[in-house]
Amino acid sequence: MYALLLAIIYIAFISLGLPDALLGAGWPAMHGELDVPVAFAGIVSMIIAAGTIVSSLASERLTRRLGAGVVTAVSVGMTAVALLGFSFSNAFWMLCLWAIPYGLGAGAVDAALNNYVALHYAARHMNWLHSFWGVGASISPFIMGTALSMGAGWSSAYLTVGIIQVALVIALVVAIPLWGKVDRARPVPVDENGEAEERPGGHVPLATALRIPGVVLILATFFAYCALESTSMLWASTYLVSARGVATATAATFAAMYLLGVTGGRFLAGFVADRIGDRQLIRGGFTLVGIGALLLLLPLPTPVVALAGLVIAGLGSAPIYPAIIHSTPANFGKNNSQAIIGIQMAAAYLGTTLMPPAFGAVAGWVGLWLFPVALLLFAGLGLAMSERMNRLIPA
Repeated sequence: MYALLLAIIYIAFISLGLPDALLGAGWPAMHGELDVPVAFAGIVSMIIAAGTIVSSLASERLTRRLGAGVVTAVSVGMTAVALLGFSFSNAFWMLCLWAIPYGLGAGAVDAALNNYVALHYAARHMNWLHSFWGVGASISPFIMGTALSMGAGWSSAYLTVGIIQVALVIALVVAIPLWGKVDRARPVPVDENGEAEERPGGHVPLATALRIPGVVLILATFFAYCALESTSMLWASTYLVSARGVATATAATFAAMYLLGVTGGRFLAGFVADRIGDRQLIRGGFTLVGIGALLLLLPLPTPVVALAGLVIAGLGSAPIYPAIIHSTPANFGKNNSQAIIGIQMAAAYLGTTLMPPAFGAVAGWVGLWLFPVALLLFAGLGLAMSERMNRLIPA
């Protein structure tokens, strides 16, 4: 039963990544067909992000009431409906409408699954699961590219991914009883005195969670990491072309290498995560990102070192997100973990949504040479906040 449920969770993580890159991959064709400016992609992504933040904050109450299995099935169902809605949209306002259930579904399932894995599975599975998210995120641009190259249009790509999500929803609905069976079959955990631990209590309000020592620090860490990751994904290629004179095709390839480095790095981190521990993974990850940023910053006549720095930054980024999530129950208590992970998801989407355009605005004024400096600042902030939390909370 344990292995079957874990396989279902792995598939669910692929489904989390599948829709994430569709909008960016298809927008060059979508905005022309819908007759809206290129910049309107930001409106759709902001609506999705807002819904994700709201549902992340509500995930703790929903999961306690309905259970992780039901929340996962319903949330993926909402994203499936939204994707099918996207595929039939012929006006921009329709995209905005369907973006609402898309965001609401994505945030709840992300928080519910991450907390369940953090509570019940080893650190290696958390890294591998987030690697599977990268697999899903890497597949969707190929689906979009194939649809466009065959002349089927961007809507057929959304329809394809929507149908895949519907098939997954059916599997998740069938598997709902399995979650309860696995939970009942798990051995009752014991404390250091050999006595059975109490089961998690009731709802943890947002204000209560924020007052727990170290929570604000880990939220700042998460915000910094997601700002670093999303800024790298959006601006790395432009920096390489504009500031380092790299050919456009080469820059695009190495920008993709950053995401592949994150995906591959999480797969590799899974083999050592249980031995190294979450805190060392976070510390080492931010340090490696800093090294990569320094290589990007070096004013050398050849761009080879800068290209290598981007790949190193991707590998360093890999274990940070999974390790922060996996360490949450140990740092703040099992009863509080669902509420705190929901807040962490909200902080993550704030960083992802706000910082790339903020960097773009500043870089437009100062210059794109600022890109590696921004990575250094984000990595330094994340490392400083996580180390301060480590001093506050004993390992």
